[in-house]
Amino acid sequence: MDPNMRGPEEYGHDGDGSAPRQRPPRDPLTPDFGQHSPALARTVQLVTGDYLLTVNPVDGSEIEACPPGERPGRPEKFTAAERAEVDRAAKPPVPPGPGRPSLHLLERQEERERLVRLLARGRSVRLTGPAGSGRTALLDLVAEDCADLAPDGVVRLSGFHRTANELLYDLFYAVYHAPLHRPEQDELLGLVREIGAVVVLDDVEFGGAGLDELLDATPECAFVIGATPEVPAPSADSTLEEVFLGGLDRAGGVELIERAVGRTLTEEEANWAGDLWFESEGLPLRFVQAGALLRQRDQQRAGTGAVDTFGVFEDAIPADAPFDVSLHAEDGDEVPLPSLGEAAAPAPLLASRLSASARATLRFAVALAGEVPHQAHLPALVGDTHADAALGELASCGLVSPVGSRYRLAAGVLAQLEAAGYGDDIEAQALAAAQHYAWWAGHPSVTPERVCAEADALLAALGILVPGTTAPAEGEESVTVRLARTAAPAFAAGLHWSAWERALRSGAEASRLAGEVSEQAYFHHELGILALCGGQLDRARAELESSIGLRGALADKRGTVAGRRALALVSDRSGTTPGLGSMAGEEVPDARYEESQSPPGGVPAAFAVNPPPSSGDTSTIVVNRAVSGPPPRTHRGGIRGLARRNLVAAGAGALLAAVLGTVVTLGATSNNDANNPSDKVGVNPSASQGTDDGSLGADKPKSDTGTATSRPTNPGASGTPGTSGAPTPSSSTGQPSDNPSGTKGSGGASTPTKSTSPTPTKSTSPTPTKSASPTPTKSASPTPSDTSSTTPTQPTSPSTSNSASAPITSTAPVTSAPASTTRPASTSSSPVM
Repeated sequence: MDPNMRGPEEYGHDGDGSAPRQRPPRDPLTPDFGQHSPALARTVQLVTGDYLLTVNPVDGSEIEACPPGERPGRPEKFTAAERAEVDRAAKPPVPPGPGRPSLHLLERQEERERLVRLLARGRSVRLTGPAGSGRTALLDLVAEDCADLAPDGVVRLSGFHRTANELLYDLFYAVYHAPLHRPEQDELLGLVREIGAVVVLDDVEFGGAGLDELLDATPECAFVIGATPEVPAPSADSTLEEVFLGGLDRAGGVELIERAVGRTLTEEEANWAGDLWFESEGLPLRFVQAGALLRQRDQQRAGTGAVDTFGVFEDAIPADAPFDVSLHAEDGDEVPLPSLGEAAAPAPLLASRLSASARATLRFAVALAGEVPHQAHLPALVGDTHADAALGELASCGLVSPVGSRYRLAAGVLAQLEAAGYGDDIEAQALAAAQHYAWWAGHPSVTPERVCAEADALLAALGILVPGTTAPAEGEESVTVRLARTAAPAFAAGLHWSAWERALRSGAEASRLAGEVSEQAYFHHELGILALCGGQLDRARAELESSIGLRGALADKRGTVAGRRALALVSDRSGTTPGLGSMAGEEVPDARYEESQSPPGGVPAAFAVNPPPSSGDTSTIVVNRAVSGPPPRTHRGGIRGLARRNLVAAGAGALLAAVLGTVVTLGATSNNDANNPSDKVGVNPSASQGTDDGSLGADKPKSDTGTATSRPTNPGASGTPGTSGAPTPSSSTGQPSDNPSGTKGSGGASTPTKSTSPTPTKSTSPTPTKSASPTPTKSASPTPSDTSSTTPTQPTSPSTSNSASAPITSTAPVTSAPASTTRPASTSSSPVM
């Protein structure tokens, strides 16, 4: 109860219609003193293939067969305006801060025109160049030139840490509007086959058969693929055109440095640039970084000289003005040029001249395996409200480069910074990033799409922290487990399932190391759901069984129920449902679970019953399960399944012959006694079995008093109770009886019947039940047994309707064979033993 708002129940005014007293306004200076309403769990429903998936971050995701009304229609393609918005989102954000000088490509016009000509003819091209050769900048220009070549426009994709199948899904979501829908593989291939676009795919990491699979699935697309020489080459019979991108010549390198500095180089600087060109093999990235070194050198040389010459409030030196050392430094204050070694590995020197926020950002990037956090996260990570401007500093120095819609450390920068000591506190930086991302990913205002955009940074933090996870102190929670726990549902809801799988595996390992059993059960449950969605039924069964076992040890009822439902769906899809293709005595996985039902298919099963002491004959019960409607699907085929069916059929014939022999023997040995029990046997006799009479120790359902009760029977076509598992009606009104055994004890409680000997059953009803069928039904299981109830049953009035006056006690299912084609088949409620 809220202390600031007393409810009417405290004063005995429930339902008096009076309005409750309003809560006083909360003091904005002390917002934490009041109660907070708990944040609602973010549940999302997805349609993936034939399944309806509900992402539940609390108890675990739930999956079921998708109802016909929930299936989405055929996805539609984006319009031109929507494609422009998708293309804008695929580009990295513009770094904040002052605008950087535009560096036009040099000596790339020939490659640019060639790429456009090939794409215009519908040919796919592979652009190969070393890291730092300007491959990404060239692809951006080619994408602008090809904007009007294809009906579906230009699609930008990033192949960094992506497989061919994942890129097909990325292409699908870039062209089609399909929210909360993940098509199955066949549907996906049919949809991407209709896409006609120019696909700009950069940073691809695979070749060979994977690249052929991607190209064969999209015959109407023209690809321009950017890769490094280390990536495997396409297959020998590939139709890809190869374009190689080399370095710049010496004049081009000097010109690029001058554009980066904003002035003409001196003779000494030009000679220094020539030595750098020889060392760097003409890679444009090295010249951009060298220009940043000279720009920082100019800022150091300026010092107080510019202030003394122009004054504090005077205009600054024009950027295109010729360089004059006398305006930038005093006598004896000359700053030397960087050495050739520092120019070849300039990252530590460049970082030392940046702001503190920029250096802190570099430390986080090193801890996250080169991933630079989004600029919106930098103020919280660094602890500076203006830290978002650090990204602009890093980009202007050439220390970061765009990869898809985000930034990473440029080629070679990570190794240079680690050698300079930026990776000494890598675990502490990764832990700080994990704490921030765990809070951010679980915030209700953060959409799954935003979490998916930071997937690489989150997964990098998990990769660093998981191996060193230890059990937390009492009352605390492992940061690594919490990050995986909050990020995994967001990845699932955002349809970034490769990141979902990696987060789940990292979380399962971290929770195992931390000793958090409940979280470990959650991760195994989600891995089972993911495997089921992907059609990996064996893996799904193993993960779900592991999760159910852990949750059973914790008495987590809700989680156990969710796991059992998913496991039942796995059994149904894999064909291992009880009764499907299983022989008598064969172990059926998941045959017993809560709310289990009868198997849909019928397989004969035989149980030997102990012979009566007075005679040496043997009785046999034949179980024949059948259901109305079309026959169930059989998942077992081939020679093995045929042999099993023949064996079962032969066994059933032999058992039927034994049954008929038993009937003849009983008729021949009967006497003329008026109370002969054989005259009292109905059309559907039952066999009572105990634990030591051949019942194989089958479980018996419990009554309200905790004792075993008889199994209810199902009325046959003649109105006589049969041996099916359906409830027996208690009266002629057709209402089902609450007492399955049909007997009454003291207080109206059901009293089980007790088997004394396997002699013919005696009916306690004074009037035998009349059959509604003119022809008596022949029972396929005529084995009689004598049952006597410890509590007398109340006689009922004779009626032609279903009667419960003759209780039948049996722990083994007995189903009578149909006498005519009009009699409905019965289904037993007991699984095949």
